[in-house]
Amino acid sequence: MPMTHYMELLATNQPWNLIKFMAVPVILAETIAIAELYLLYTRRLDGAVRQVSRIAGSIAGIYFLGVFLYLFFTAVVPLTSGGAWRGPADVIAVGFYLAGVIPLGGIALIDLGFLWKDRSPEARLGLHASFVALFLIVAHVAMIFGMLDPTLLTGADPMAAMPGMVH
Repeated sequence: MPMTHYMELLATNQPWNLIKFMAVPVILAETIAIAELYLLYTRRLDGAVRQVSRIAGSIAGIYFLGVFLYLFFTAVVPLTSGGAWRGPADVIAVGFYLAGVIPLGGIALIDLGFLWKDRSPEARLGLHASFVALFLIVAHVAMIFGMLDPTLLTGADPMAAMPGMVH
């Protein structure tokens, strides 16, 4: 079965691409999400859990900005200029994956004190939680479309791309 560029990236150079492009961002995001639930429930905004969340959020935003820039210039620009996209599912998967830079960047800006520093801790927590939710949405859309056969949304026969397959 043909793969989207998203899935091909994760499957190539095992296990390193999977670690760099999936495990590191997801582990950081899950750490933030779990901490967020704890903070929203307990309202203990000055303890160790908040520090862990703040560190994970700062690292996640900076790390993913690097991932975004790297993939934008080494994958998106060449794929676009060369007309090498494999269909709408391919574009959606890569686009939503890279859109993760917005919520992770927002989380980092809050955690580093550059965004909403003049707001109350509760207001910052609310925006922080919104960015966590947005990241979960874009990451899951990327994963779902990334696992699709990229020809599925093109109207092409996916079996035609597989030699020897009878349908």
